[in-house]
Amino acid sequence: MRNFLGGFALTLLTAGILSGPAAAQSGATTKPVKGILPSGLGEDVDRDLARARAATARFRNVEAAVSAGYPATDHCIENQPTGGMGLHFMNQALRDTTLDVEKPEILVYEKMADGSVRLNGVEYVVPIAGWTSDQPPSLMGQSLKRANGLGIFYLHAWIWKPSPTGVFADWNPDVKCR
Repeated sequence: MRNFLGGFALTLLTAGILSGPAAAQSGATTKPVKGILPSGLGEDVDRDLARARAATARFRNVEAAVSAGYPATDHCIENQPTGGMGLHFMNQALRDTTLDVEKPEILVYEKMADGSVRLNGVEYVVPIAGWTSDQPPSLMGQSLKRANGLGIFYLHAWIWKPSPTGVFADWNPDVKCR
């Protein structure tokens, strides 16, 4: 039984679900993801980033994303030389004033040279019109940014492709529109 529980704890730890004292008790260490985890922003942020990765891992398959309510788009957002964002597959059913690390409103993909698409990150969105607080919404220790022209607060998280400008940067210099 102890081996099963130890193995289970290691599985949770690797997925980023188990951390802190519970992780220490399991005798395992957190599995780093080059350029993403650890983020340098603290254990709580790293735990949330790992949860977001675990929750969106299935969407690395674009068909799974489309089936889950994230319609495909061919409109790519880029701001060179600063970088790109990529293709935004938005789940309209999630666009409300509730933020959930495991349920991003947008999945951010990049079209590759061979025509395939790769999941690079996620974006969390809250409509400005529905937000009643004087303070912007926050998630993972970050205040969402306000985009008046789009009528939203937003936060990018580059959880599948590292961004040299940071995990929560708007633009990823390594993302291009093809």
